[in-house]
Amino acid sequence: MRARVIHPRSEQEYWFREGCHILELVNHPEDPSVSIARARVEVGGCTEWHSLVDVVERYLVVQGNGTVEVDGLNPSAVGPGDVVCIPPQTAQRISNTGDVDLIFYAICSPRFVARCYRSLDN
Repeated sequence: MRARVIHPRSEQEYWFREGCHILELVNHPEDPSVSIARARVEVGGCTEWHSLVDVVERYLVVQGNGTVEVDGLNPSAVGPGDVVCIPPQTAQRISNTGDVDLIFYAICSPRFVARCYRSLDN
């Protein structure tokens, strides 16, 4: 990894089949130990049940309110400043229960790659 400052560009946000908008901040083979993405769930929206194979994921909520469901835990209300820790291969989803977009950072280690994503709604 090299030293640098990253300036996210909102026009690079994209819709991910999981059910939310994603803006990749850090996700590069040069730094395989971590990825950081901003996730945005629209008002009334909910991500699909999914898991990540061999990847630990952490949600850091920065805006809005929601309910997170993680296998092995009771559904939990989340809001700004809350962190959700999700072990590999663990079913998860998050819904927006507020009146503004729910925004959180998804911090994955090792870094997120598409082949680690498993939909559980099928």
